[in-house]
Amino acid sequence: MSRWAAILAGGSGTRFWPLSKESNPKQLLPLVDGESLLRLTVNRLRGLIPPDRILVVTGPALADKTRRLLSEIPQQNILVEPRAASTAPALAWATQTAVTQDASATLLSLHADWYVGDDQLFRDTASRAMDVAEQHDVMVTVGIVPNRPDSGYGYIQLGESLDGDAKRVQAFVEKPDSQTAIKLIDDGALWNSGLFAWTANRFEIETQAVATELAPEMHRLASGDVSGFFASVTPVAVDVSHFERSDHVACVPGKYPWDDVGTWDALARIRDLDESGNVLVGTVHQRQSSGCIIWTEQDAIVLDGVENLVVVQANGITLVTTRERSTHLKELLANMPDNLRNLGK
Repeated sequence: MSRWAAILAGGSGTRFWPLSKESNPKQLLPLVDGESLLRLTVNRLRGLIPPDRILVVTGPALADKTRRLLSEIPQQNILVEPRAASTAPALAWATQTAVTQDASATLLSLHADWYVGDDQLFRDTASRAMDVAEQHDVMVTVGIVPNRPDSGYGYIQLGESLDGDAKRVQAFVEKPDSQTAIKLIDDGALWNSGLFAWTANRFEIETQAVATELAPEMHRLASGDVSGFFASVTPVAVDVSHFERSDHVACVPGKYPWDDVGTWDALARIRDLDESGNVLVGTVHQRQSSGCIIWTEQDAIVLDGVENLVVVQANGITLVTTRERSTHLKELLANMPDNLRNLGK
């Protein structure tokens, strides 16, 4: 039995606009330190999964950059989706790829754009998740122990004990309001991080049993018709197609610092702050300003007496908004003229 990792590394480049764009989405940006999030993700797997068993699923526009960045990973392990169809088809392809090498493979699924504050604890938790998947023939999700009632995350309600700290999943609750989130945390619920583990055999069983969007097209993957599979399959997230529908799901807790780095506001949680609580990247001078997130790759930015602003200068565009409103960038971009939204592409 061999262990594999599938890294989901697509993206539309909207979350960190104007720094990010379709050809340079979040996982290719150095949002934590000098390394891109994708590079840090692969580094995090050292000692857990060898490079020749790491699969990276990405899109055509990002394939060349991904190959250059991850030179230690075999070229055939960079899986380029014919079209974006959410995470379940991508992971079905990755699992099938592992099966061609080892029918008894175990797969660890993770995203390329997370912040993780303790790599060793992450590896220990991931190894534990794969152990539980193999020993109990279940699909496993890692639940992060919450440190705040965040309504932007999904939550996992836990059921009966399965094995030590591993428990069966009672229910998933998707992005509750703040009061519900507080109650869920009080009741012991965990954040659904999106770190999953399963054996190839269990994934196939659950696909045929509950993943109605995928099951009719799986024969195409088995025969090597990847293009036909992606052309025919119904897009769906693996959280929905498998985890929310299956009765064979368990959860192990993850106690490492974690953030999905979903908005500019998240940088205040994962980067060093100055004495006034600002995140300052690039040439920035501030006076009597606090709680701001400033990122400039071009000209100097000077702040004077302002609070809780997000100012980003990149790719010929300057964005000025508040930290609260920075969580709605997709809405902003959807209502922006094409000539402005695509400036600097």
